[in-house]
Amino acid sequence: MTSALTTERATAGARLLGLLARDLAPDRLTTDPGGTAAYAADRSGTRPDGQPLAVVHAARTDDVRIALRHANGLRVPVVPRGAGTGLSGGATADEGSLVLDLTRMNRICEIAPDDQLAVVEPGVITADLDRAAATHGLRYAPDPASAAISTVGGNIATNAGGLRCAKYGVTRDSVLGLEAVLADGTVIRTGRRTVKGVTGYDLTALLTGSEGTLGVITSATLRLRPVPVATVTVAAYFGTFEAAADAATAITAARVVPAMAELLDGPVLGAIDDAQGSGLRGSGEALLLVQCDGAGALAEAEEVVRVLRKARAVSVRLTGDPAEADALLAARRLALPSIERVGRPLIEDIAVPRSRLAEAVREIAAIAARNDVRIFTLAHAADGNLHPILVVDPALPGIPEVAWRAAGEVFATALRLGGTLTGEHGVGLLKRRWVADELGPDNHALQQRLKAAFDPNGILNPGKAI
Repeated sequence: MTSALTTERATAGARLLGLLARDLAPDRLTTDPGGTAAYAADRSGTRPDGQPLAVVHAARTDDVRIALRHANGLRVPVVPRGAGTGLSGGATADEGSLVLDLTRMNRICEIAPDDQLAVVEPGVITADLDRAAATHGLRYAPDPASAAISTVGGNIATNAGGLRCAKYGVTRDSVLGLEAVLADGTVIRTGRRTVKGVTGYDLTALLTGSEGTLGVITSATLRLRPVPVATVTVAAYFGTFEAAADAATAITAARVVPAMAELLDGPVLGAIDDAQGSGLRGSGEALLLVQCDGAGALAEAEEVVRVLRKARAVSVRLTGDPAEADALLAARRLALPSIERVGRPLIEDIAVPRSRLAEAVREIAAIAARNDVRIFTLAHAADGNLHPILVVDPALPGIPEVAWRAAGEVFATALRLGGTLTGEHGVGLLKRRWVADELGPDNHALQQRLKAAFDPNGILNPGKAI
């Protein structure tokens, strides 16, 4: 960077800080490097270049509007941020950027039981919304493994999936409308409170999954669903991960639509055992957790048991006991924290057609062996979404080239099988180098023009997503 450009950016940064100090309440702005450092990175482990200029702790939409209007005028990059639980580097903030922290916007503004919807601010914790809805006999269906710590706004920004998405869809399927602030400070409202509606372009769907590059979400109108009248859980162990993947495909072929089907390989089970003192891996080299819900839950679960036994499961257990089911699902939710204790994870997020799940599993194992890298794999098996997690030495200053090479081979495998680079975590920083391979030149160019239409000066989360 030239000295003239450095001076220009420093001047713009200083002017921005003055404007923000003038227009925001004193507790809404952090400029001390000791206070801003915690907002520089997200859970991906990606290390940004330098530290952010400042953090705006927005407590209302007007704080967001003020921050963006001033930053846009001075061409200062802005990184929107929720809880920082993202796994693709989408919330990392480089030197001189302004972090827009939305965690103080954490009100559940409305729950409308008759319309089965909620209106919430972006900083609401996902599990808190689900609990609030439960008091009305409803629930918020999106269920990322990080539900206890991730925010609704972050889930919307990445179009997060989760454990229940096989039956209930990803976050986009539960978003009815949004309030968002554009790069120049303009506040827009998209969507509606009705289940149906096709007036105009679907900006709600466009903003959902845009990773903070098109606008900053400040409110969301979300669809709620009735709590199922019954839930039955099946746990099955297999001698190999490939056999378990084949069994998951067989469930789909049997025309059963479970609420969830979670698949964990042997190394993941071992990591959970080491971290939690459990004995999961002693039961097999792969664990498949299937949950059926609704009035026909028991009949569906019994069909799942029949399919899994035919698929040569080592053991199969069926339970309708909520406590036992919660204990099984707790192991799944503890998978990533347990793997993080092994080393620094490079978390991948491919999806393939469900019929090709076992083929993907075989190729991932071959990639690990070929490159001599450690890969721990778990999957939302019922929708073909795999998380092959490469673990590297945390003492290394960056991701070693062999890990990037293995990641590239995983992505190439996903695309060859008719899949995608990311099913739910987003592109962020970590996958940008492969985006054009999936989109193709014309689609990629169109997406860049859409970005320019929303954010002409390119200040919103620059260098992310596309």
